[in-house]
Amino acid sequence: MSEISKIEQYVIDKVREIRMKAEISQSNLSAGMELSSKFVGNVESSKTPDKYNINHLNKIAEILQCSIKDFFPDKPISGEILKKKTITK
Repeated sequence: MSEISKIEQYVIDKVREIRMKAEISQSNLSAGMELSSKFVGNVESSKTPDKYNINHLNKIAEILQCSIKDFFPDKPISGEILKKKTITK
């Protein structure tokens, strides 16, 4: 199992929210990032350990025409582990 922090989950949720408002599918965002068509779906799923890194977020901000800051909270979030992501093989 892979662990995910509250801040990681917050960022994933914000990207999803902005992506959906822009009416961009998971596969289209993945393609725009030049990654596997399932990458964004894997990140948004609680069943895989995939996460965004800072380079991913920069590219996503470019595609969604927003600021990378839009993916982050205004105030720090405690670094506690939120939940475990199950790695399926």
